[in-house]
Amino acid sequence: MREPTREEIDALAGPATPHFAPQLRARIEELVLDLPDVHPVKQYAQEKIALLERLGQASSKAEEGPREPRSRPGWDEIPSAAPADNPLPGRK
Repeated sequence: MREPTREEIDALAGPATPHFAPQLRARIEELVLDLPDVHPVKQYAQEKIALLERLGQASSKAEEGPREPRSRPGWDEIPSAAPADNPLPGRK
């Protein structure tokens, strides 16, 4: 089997949504499983895996554009307003 590329990692992680984050995380992890830990593609994949783990507890990646201020009226009534870089706390 040929070596995975960063582009393949991006193709899997790029369109991720919170709902599918765990499945995509598993696919990426399997894709790079046999690479050595110091391999640059595996290190890149681990960054994307971490993003997908956060995304699984979030409502969007929200990587671009301005954030809605928490002072906005109705903010407390929006339970899913949690971007991947600041996800909801994990459930126990």
